Amino acid sequence: MTPNEIPGFVNELIAAGCEITAIGRGMYVIGEVKAASAEVRRITKKYGERDPLRLEIIAYLWSIGRYIEPETEETGH
Repeated sequence: MTPNEIPGFVNELIAAGCEITAIGRGMYVIGEVKAASAEVRRITKKYGERDPLRLEIIAYLWSIGRYIEPETEETGH
């Protein structure tokens, strides 16, 4: 995967019915719907290795509002 493929990757997963969400600024998760698992495998295979772009994927997810900000002890929320 290249950085310019990130929007396509995310949009294809969303179109397949998956929840892809950044968790804070350091990780993201892909929530597969059982019915979409074959499609998720196809999409992830199509785009290839994405670990080197983890932070860029997270930044893109934040930019489109698909994130959860974890609670911190300092803020209490």
